[in-house]
Amino acid sequence: MAEKIIIATDKAPQAIGTYSQAVKVGGTVYLSGQIPLNPETMQMVSDEFAAQVVQVFDNLTAVCEAAGGSLQDIVKLNIYMTDLSNFATVNEIMGRYFEQPYPARAAIGVKQLPKDSLVEMDGVMEL
Repeated sequence: MAEKIIIATDKAPQAIGTYSQAVKVGGTVYLSGQIPLNPETMQMVSDEFAAQVVQVFDNLTAVCEAAGGSLQDIVKLNIYMTDLSNFATVNEIMGRYFEQPYPARAAIGVKQLPKDSLVEMDGVMEL
């Protein structure tokens, strides 16, 4: 098996459990779930859904860059929301961060997320 390289940056929230921000194996980077924590304060950025989505994309951006890539290198994005009626908001904000060709994506409704976040995202990046 290829070597696992742990990716870490202080520009994204520190792991709050037994996981790494990302793990690189070969040219593939597995991005752990990001919630809308401000990396400096480790507090939720806002109670407002759109602000949370922006922070999650900013956090993912920081981890992608620490791994030597960018959001454009994400090939699979998973989005978890506590209210799927916010899907249009996610689409609109995602359009600010991604260009075509877009990654494969799943949007999943969940009952609850860590720290009562309204949104969490994880993904796979190919370098």
